[in-house]
Amino acid sequence: MAIITLTTDFGQKDHFVGAIKGTILNHVSEVTVVDISHTISPFNIQECAYILKNSYHYFPKGTIHLIGVDSELSPENEHIVVEADGHFFIGANNGIISLVTSDLNIDSIMEIILPQDEIDSFPALAVFVPVACHLARGGKLEVIGRPFKNLKESKEFEPRITNDGRTIIGNVIYIDNYGNAVTNIRKTLFEAYRNGRDFEIVARTNKIRTLHNAYNGIINYELDKGQRKGPGDALALFNTAGLVELSIYKSDLNSVGGASTLLGLNYRDTITINFL
Repeated sequence: MAIITLTTDFGQKDHFVGAIKGTILNHVSEVTVVDISHTISPFNIQECAYILKNSYHYFPKGTIHLIGVDSELSPENEHIVVEADGHFFIGANNGIISLVTSDLNIDSIMEIILPQDEIDSFPALAVFVPVACHLARGGKLEVIGRPFKNLKESKEFEPRITNDGRTIIGNVIYIDNYGNAVTNIRKTLFEAYRNGRDFEIVARTNKIRTLHNAYNGIINYELDKGQRKGPGDALALFNTAGLVELSIYKSDLNSVGGASTLLGLNYRDTITINFL
């Protein structure tokens, strides 16, 4: 049975998601439609790429991923299908797919050209759904378009190495549901420049000198409970995506707050790691 995932910034209020699902079910008899997220911040390329990149590989090979973010057709925003790592990614050529597939070998890229293809205000339904259904029925990529070579790259958020390798300057690329601030600094990059040295992570006026592998790594269970760090304390860790993340232990944006509120961190803010 074919699997089609949906990642959009459509939200939950409007008819858009229902229209897409209904059309898919009307055209493919045996298909599983999975929502990855419909609460991407509007037109946020980096956020969408982060969520999809860290989700798609949990699905079986052959899964079709429909991306409905900043997808209106224009001469600078072509509609494309990319086959990589055994998966199909359908969306606009706006940088999302290049970020998702940046570490992958791309098998093919096709520009979508459908009969009577006209500019539409809802291309996820008018263009991406027919293509997804075609692939779900076992159709060939060559039928829906032509080879395409100009995959748009997004390199806006690359960490910089300065101070003769003693400093990594990165950015916050994602704020999650708990208010955790995910940076673009990879564990592999950190370890490559650390060389056994102590370090400090600087986020605005806050400094953290330890990196954990789990949120409760901040707790020393050998101490009495009254002496331990715990809920409300700041920490840094390598998250499951292998990125440096700043967090508040047991954070809740609706009550105690999170790293975004308590440390004053927002999307694109600078995070610096100094090796001492």
